[in-house]
Amino acid sequence: MDCKKIVKDALAAGRSHLLEPEAYQVCDEFKITYPQFIYVSNTEDGAAAARSIGFPVAIKVVSPQIIHKTDAGGVVTNIQSEEQFTNEYDTMLQNVRKNAPAAEISGVIVQKSMPKGVEVAVGGLRDSQFGPVVMFGAGGILIEVLQDASFRLARLDREEALRLIKETKIYKILQGVRRNEPSDVEVLADLVVNVGNLLVDIPEISELDFNPVLSYPDRYAVIDARILLSSLIQTSVSNSD
Repeated sequence: MDCKKIVKDALAAGRSHLLEPEAYQVCDEFKITYPQFIYVSNTEDGAAAARSIGFPVAIKVVSPQIIHKTDAGGVVTNIQSEEQFTNEYDTMLQNVRKNAPAAEISGVIVQKSMPKGVEVAVGGLRDSQFGPVVMFGAGGILIEVLQDASFRLARLDREEALRLIKETKIYKILQGVRRNEPSDVEVLADLVVNVGNLLVDIPEISELDFNPVLSYPDRYAVIDARILLSSLIQTSVSNSD
């Protein structure tokens, strides 16, 4: 499905953010990679999806009313077996219903669990004065602890994206420390470029957050994708045409 139609349909439905499966569809169009997942609506299909993907897997709730899934108890990682999957699936939904009783549960993502990598974050926002801005920095819980981030206006090329990455503290870790291999910074630069293009090409996106992004010696993977929308931006664009 065309990503602009996905955004238009979400706004028409009165939603302020894309569901995670929709966010991944947008990622597809901009060559942004993420772990394999299957979107399901019940335990039986979820277990079949986990077998198909291969353990370990993670599960994440999908809801139009829930943006921060972890806060609602809607994320479980490192599920190692089908028996554990069934128990965790039911427990997760119970927790979500308890923590967010008004939320509509659309389904659950079953996603391949990825090996440990360097956690970085790539994001963006639409500044009222400067327009689309891209961010790169330390990811996971470190994004709040270290406040390690650098910013650039979009669009930007790979050379500028590399300079952006090298400004951060996390870059030293990406170069490899102790026995850890260096991460592929070139593919991270491509990710930054693609995020900039996404923000420019889809003006209805007010903010996006890919965190964590796991970085490896030969690739990266966006583990969680959050894309916020603004109908006001859509209106201003339409009026200018």
